[in-house]
Amino acid sequence: MHRRALFGLPTACAAAVVAIIVGSSALAAQDDKSEKEDKTPPQPPVYDPYPPDLLPSDLQSEIDRVNAEIDRIFQETRAQAQALPINSGTAMRQVQLLGKLELFDKNLSVNRNEACTFCHMPYTGFSGPISSLNATTVAYPGSVRFRFGKRKPQGYTYSPYYPALEFNETQQDFYGGNFWDLRATGVKLQNPDSEQAQGPPHDTQEMGMLDTACVVYRLSQSAYRSFFEMVWGTQAFDIKWPQDIEDTCSTPAGADVFGGDSTPVDLKKHDRGRANATYDQFALSITAYERAPDVSPFSSKFDASLAGTATLTADEQAGYDLFRGKGNCNSCHLDGRGTSLAAGQTDTSKAANLQPLFTDFTSSNLGLPKNPDNPFYFQTTPDGFGFTANPEGSGFTDLGVGLFLRGLSGSNPNADWAPLAPRFDGKMQVSTVRNVDMRPCPTFVKAYMHNGYLKSLKEVVHFYNTRDTLAQCTGASGEMEKVTCWPPPEVAANMDMTVGKLGLSDTEEDQIVAFLQTLTDGYPNPSTNYTDFDTFSGSCP
Repeated sequence: MHRRALFGLPTACAAAVVAIIVGSSALAAQDDKSEKEDKTPPQPPVYDPYPPDLLPSDLQSEIDRVNAEIDRIFQETRAQAQALPINSGTAMRQVQLLGKLELFDKNLSVNRNEACTFCHMPYTGFSGPISSLNATTVAYPGSVRFRFGKRKPQGYTYSPYYPALEFNETQQDFYGGNFWDLRATGVKLQNPDSEQAQGPPHDTQEMGMLDTACVVYRLSQSAYRSFFEMVWGTQAFDIKWPQDIEDTCSTPAGADVFGGDSTPVDLKKHDRGRANATYDQFALSITAYERAPDVSPFSSKFDASLAGTATLTADEQAGYDLFRGKGNCNSCHLDGRGTSLAAGQTDTSKAANLQPLFTDFTSSNLGLPKNPDNPFYFQTTPDGFGFTANPEGSGFTDLGVGLFLRGLSGSNPNADWAPLAPRFDGKMQVSTVRNVDMRPCPTFVKAYMHNGYLKSLKEVVHFYNTRDTLAQCTGASGEMEKVTCWPPPEVAANMDMTVGKLGLSDTEEDQIVAFLQTLTDGYPNPSTNYTDFDTFSGSCP
């Protein structure tokens, strides 16, 4: 109900609606009064076990830029939430805006300096927003400076569409799940996207909270507490917090003071149950936003072509034909069309799926080489909190799904899956290729695959095309990595042999890239047609 329509209501009804609106305004004012000044706890010296010049020189200034953009979006979203009429007709938007507030809230990290969106900004398809990091380390620094994760931040457009993880006995394959290694199974909420949202806040390398209850505590202290209660109920924060809660929740995950205890916040059983339930509601709100048209709108040029309101160029169409033909891309990145083209055929079929997700929800090992610039390999010594992220150093091998099935990355919820681990070593999620080229400007570097070894769509297609035809790099003089040779795969087992020798010409590679660029949402102009795309405030390389 819009406010300007109130005067057309019967007096009693109008009075009731006015009371709701005034009440929500009062709650907003109360939020403003209760909002605490950020208190960043004292920090030990910056953790820096890295070789000289590994970290880009503009790292701190770029962190500051992204955080300033996040702050602006957070405040704009607060204003939208406060202005939203509260009634049954806005229930969907309420939970979406709540999820957006959570994603852009830096206070949900241990040092109040990193929001979820620090690694996932709108103008890059909700993937890494710092070009210099994408071009070098690929992994992003966490709330504890400078711990780094071991993989590239995934874009999470369309991630709410992935089903809960299951093992198909007939196909002998896993379907669904989220994260690169599928460890966000959705086992409890039956929603992998929500389970994925619960991961980074208490990840040692990311937002760094040592207990999920700390996230709930910070939510209870937030500027939008009453908005959260309006969506989920006032019981959400009916929790008796211990006196030392501030100190406990200002201690990073992995700190040796709690001896590895993952639930050091001292709560009674009832309060722990309440905190767990509220943490689930926190995650479901994020999924509501990520599924909304703000993030996953199906508004690309390709979608417009399905609707008959846009026509692909000759190169884009040629690339699309290669995508579902000679390039064999459609074997994993399903396009939802009714048929594949053979020589001499013309496809005039209706689309089998008018919202194709360009994934088959499985995982695959493409034989990707290691990325030696990943800072994770150098985190072999304790930081100022006594935490060592990677005792194996450069000997660490990222086994992907196999790592998860062994219980070495997240928790495997099904013991029957553990023996399958060797068959899934090296496999990573087949991510959607929607928004794969979304960037604020053409020279902005995006990294690709789980470790970001490939730095452009051209490199991606060239790798698929020539992995098995170019020589293996030996370090000999005259070699040109990615041009005349490829390094050996990080995991040689279980490699996908549907790629590697496609026989594409250089022109055909470019045409596939041209088609992939039609999958960017916000057509014809993302700056005006994609929510928050225009928030990029940096300069392009």
